[in-house]
Amino acid sequence: MDNEPRFAADLYQGTAGYYDRYRLPYPDAMIEYVVGQVMVDGQGRLLDLACGTGQLTFPLRRWFSEAWAVDREPGMVQAVRAKAGAIGAENIRPIVADAETLDAPPGHFELAVIGNAFHRLRRDQVAGRLSGWLKPGGCVALCWSDGPQAGDEEWQQAFADLLGRWRRLLGAEHRIPANWEEPQRRRPDHQVLSEAGFEMAGRREFTVEHRWRLPDLAGWVRSTSFLPAPVLADQGAAFDADLAGHAGDLVGEDRQRVGHAVDGVGEGVDLTL
Repeated sequence: MDNEPRFAADLYQGTAGYYDRYRLPYPDAMIEYVVGQVMVDGQGRLLDLACGTGQLTFPLRRWFSEAWAVDREPGMVQAVRAKAGAIGAENIRPIVADAETLDAPPGHFELAVIGNAFHRLRRDQVAGRLSGWLKPGGCVALCWSDGPQAGDEEWQQAFADLLGRWRRLLGAEHRIPANWEEPQRRRPDHQVLSEAGFEMAGRREFTVEHRWRLPDLAGWVRSTSFLPAPVLADQGAAFDADLAGHAGDLVGEDRQRVGHAVDGVGEGVDLTL
């Protein structure tokens, strides 16, 4: 099926530094839960597709002999390489590639993770490739986390309104395909994976508390695909001033939801929670 939305290849160009600093880490409890669904002995391999700056690669790498950190944005992969070098993480293999064109041997990985990105990939094609890349009994974990503007609190709604206004002001409304969520509503991710031979093993959500400060919000915005630093450009100071002007409306405590779904390769694998 080829009716998936097409996202521009350079959406995250120029965001790596902000992404690494201002995106919240996945909670330890979620990392441990993911590992608990996979039979790991420290000798297997991890595949992190659309890895960003390694938000999943780095906390998961200690359970594997090798971790492939794959992203189409060279700046993201460069950041992973620099971080791995700084801590001596020799088992991390940074790779610039699309998930759809990555060259990997069959049955090479025990676990594949995708964080906040499956919707941007050609899901059917990638699901089929994952089925071939994973060993029997391997797993796919789709991980996600909500942004600070996602929620029903008044400050979150005010922040979402501010972001929408600036997207219109800078002509950035069309950076994200219209109705990009519709394909996921028609065919949820678990259905796409199931049709590729996977068996749903479980779904868990985790809640973490984080208090956002204005500099954090400003940095987080620059890490996004819809208002990254290159789009704000010379209007960055004006945006920050506008953000500060709404400080009374925006600052609040957000109980952010973070969750993931885990699927086992459909070769007689029966994962239960």
